[in-house]
Amino acid sequence: MAGPAEVSFPGDKNRRKKIRVRGIKQASKQIQQRLERNLDSLLDDPSVFLPTIDTELGKPRRDPMAATIKEINQLSAKRHDRRWLSKRMVKRRGDIVCRALAGSLLAALEEDHTTVSVFKNPIYGSSSFIRRGSGKQSHMVGIQNYKNPKLRLLIFDEHAKHGLWFFSWNGGFVYTGNEPKVPDEWVHSTLDSASIQLNGTETRWTRGLDEKIVENNELTENGWLKLDFQNGTTIGLSQSSLAKSNEAFVPSIALNMIPPKLSDIVEAEWMWRPKGWPKDRELPSDGREQLDGILLAWMSMALEDTALARACRASILNSIEDGFVAGSSWFDQDGRKEFLEHLSGTANERQAIEVILDSLNSGIHVRADGQNFNLESDVIRFEDSACHPILTSLWPEHGKIILEEIFKLTDDDAEDIHQKQMKRKQGFGAFFKELGATLSINQRLNRLPWKNEVLPSPLIIADKLVRKAANDGIASTVAIARTGRGLDSAMGWAWLVVQDRTESDAWRFDSASRDKGSDWVPALQALWNAAEDLLLKDNLDAVEDYKTAMKKLAEVTGSQLRQ
Repeated sequence: MAGPAEVSFPGDKNRRKKIRVRGIKQASKQIQQRLERNLDSLLDDPSVFLPTIDTELGKPRRDPMAATIKEINQLSAKRHDRRWLSKRMVKRRGDIVCRALAGSLLAALEEDHTTVSVFKNPIYGSSSFIRRGSGKQSHMVGIQNYKNPKLRLLIFDEHAKHGLWFFSWNGGFVYTGNEPKVPDEWVHSTLDSASIQLNGTETRWTRGLDEKIVENNELTENGWLKLDFQNGTTIGLSQSSLAKSNEAFVPSIALNMIPPKLSDIVEAEWMWRPKGWPKDRELPSDGREQLDGILLAWMSMALEDTALARACRASILNSIEDGFVAGSSWFDQDGRKEFLEHLSGTANERQAIEVILDSLNSGIHVRADGQNFNLESDVIRFEDSACHPILTSLWPEHGKIILEEIFKLTDDDAEDIHQKQMKRKQGFGAFFKELGATLSINQRLNRLPWKNEVLPSPLIIADKLVRKAANDGIASTVAIARTGRGLDSAMGWAWLVVQDRTESDAWRFDSASRDKGSDWVPALQALWNAAEDLLLKDNLDAVEDYKTAMKKLAEVTGSQLRQ
């Protein structure tokens, strides 16, 4: 009896199932050849990856490096015993490096090296290796790539945790025990391949500096970083070189040693003082302590190169407790005038800041991000040297004082302008200029003997046109002049004639308005001439001329003028 019919689907014969294991890949021919060469060397001499010993070894029970070397010698005798290696590579007791070495030696005895594992590390990058046993991946990577100056340091990461030091470079690999005794060759080789190009030999420097500056410890305007290596080599790193480096400087040096503690073999000093700071005066102790912490953080790879100079300067500037600080400059208590002149901005902006300073009962710190804080000390500290950002930060609290002291504004007038500026956030130079001009014309207009509200028509139109012209210019009055009716229209025509603006507007006025307005032109011309003298030329005696002209205009228009 035949079995049930087999059901098939299109594409079944061509469908292949692929199983992918994360971290595993097919090795290229180049990778296979490199690993095979290294594995063959390991099989010939299992101790080939060990560094040169530049210290006295202790007893294996107390010295991790001595224990590793002792077990490597034992393992060497068993390096062709597959069964023994298979047991040792998973054995949890014994030296941890030798566990990874046993797995690597077993891999060396195999013929197929086409499948490899991939080691990925954010600091040391990625590399291929053959994984066998339960040893640490980093150890197997280092052992199987022992010719790589950085990767071979990974073999001894556990030793480094016990305070043991290793230095690796293209020309050598040295173990110095409990003391970080830096080989001269390591210093020169590492600096030659650093991320920032250096000039010189024993004394080295970057662009933006020269040998004289570094050797004589000269200070520069922007500051520079001095590094003294344990072997006597001194280098100078300029701010510009640190800011433009594509790769961080410290890792390019420290990752050639383990533990990567650059601060244990290098002394760092930030060569800078605020502009104006006395040469014979020490920097504040708090600032020096903060500076040391920043340099330590940088050498520990916790601070980026681009942020170093700014952080160093800020640590010093923010520790100053007296005088005036603006940007990177310092002025003593008697240098207030020079301090204000140093600020970039208009005279009105500097005056406004001076008003604020007069109102303070203690010091103040205005940060570059706009935050400000009252200080217990008397120092005035502005992180920015420009007036506008300083005033923007201080305006909410001190704006009304400025309006009162400089512009004599109080109560509702001051409140309205204060709030408007907070919302508008206009540039303070333009704001003060505009406010001054507005208040000035208002004060001038107060010289006129009549308020336009008490004048009858059409005199009220004449007065309104005079005020508008003095405040906003002649052009702003044209629209008002041509929109009146009756007598106001006649006064509008008279105004356009006085200002010689009738050419394009005659059609807007009827003949009666033009005729009547033309009769009023001499009196209105006399009124405008008096207004120009009084309002625009500051001739205070012209107030009587203005009164006389207004009376004459009232007479020709038949208006009743009230005093």
